[in-house]
Amino acid sequence: MIETVFRVEDVPAPERFERWREMACASHAPAEVHTDHTGNFRAGLRLLGLGPVQAIFFDCLSLRSRRTPRLIRQFDPELYCLSFVLRGDVTVTHGGREAILDTASLTLSTTSRPLQGRIHADGGPARVVDVVLPRRLLPLPEKRVDRLLAMPLSGRAGPGALLAQFLRHLAAESARYRPPDAPRLGNVALDLVSALLAHHLESSLPPEAHRHALLLRVQAFVQRHLGDPDLTPGRIAAAHHISVRSLHRLFQQHGITVAAFIRRQRLERARRDLADPLLRAYPVHAIAARSGFPRPADFTRAFRTVYGTPPRDYRRMVLGDEATGAAGRPSPGDGPPLLLAAGDG
Repeated sequence: MIETVFRVEDVPAPERFERWREMACASHAPAEVHTDHTGNFRAGLRLLGLGPVQAIFFDCLSLRSRRTPRLIRQFDPELYCLSFVLRGDVTVTHGGREAILDTASLTLSTTSRPLQGRIHADGGPARVVDVVLPRRLLPLPEKRVDRLLAMPLSGRAGPGALLAQFLRHLAAESARYRPPDAPRLGNVALDLVSALLAHHLESSLPPEAHRHALLLRVQAFVQRHLGDPDLTPGRIAAAHHISVRSLHRLFQQHGITVAAFIRRQRLERARRDLADPLLRAYPVHAIAARSGFPRPADFTRAFRTVYGTPPRDYRRMVLGDEATGAAGRPSPGDGPPLLLAAGDG
């Protein structure tokens, strides 16, 4: 796990607030940050890299922040941020709504819209956890998700309590995890955030929107588990608490079977990896395995059927004669994230 820790004790007192502000903005997006405690600023910041997801734990005295339209125009990483208040009071004005949060409350924001925030610490530093993730990773309709911006969400019951428990455990036990655990924990965080938002969205959605949201969650689950050769309709259905029959019906409405969808996404992932110059040294059989084809012959046959050429020839055609499938073997975690467009399936 990649962990970055900032302690104000390591910095001269006059520089503490500015150094903390720079690190806090680098973990999210540029913002104007002000405090009345510049001279005696007490704070800490810990950043855990969980693949494409980040968990940021910070303690600070009272402060005010603004992300303005000018700053958004200058740079927008297109992130969602789900904030969980562990101690203190937080006020967020965002997306035409104001949320007043106390301990065990959560709220959603995005770097793509102006935001004003205020953290009030009484009797000691406030403590907040932010789960930061690219907007494109959330397997829910973006326009509907944006309806939840700056909406107070409970961290005491339902999906919110599960996410809160996970974040508390992550904060207390991060030293016990190893680097290979990071992307798995990132998937857990993404699933819990998605479940929380879907829970609040679906309570007011019509049935067809509910089915669409479910389909997007299933598609995202498949994408995250393409490398597992045991990815079956039964496992997918169980992970989403529906019957296998309901899962098949969900895909039949879009003119495709579950098995065909999985196979299509596996082949597309393999095709993209074969065409990626950064994976030039990755053997073809390894790309096949990480895409869910443990038997090279099956992969070659399926790839030729869909793309009209064997995978090795396709790689050579795209990358040139240097693409020889050398024995160099990058880490299985390397490679570009391959995401399914919401309209696929």
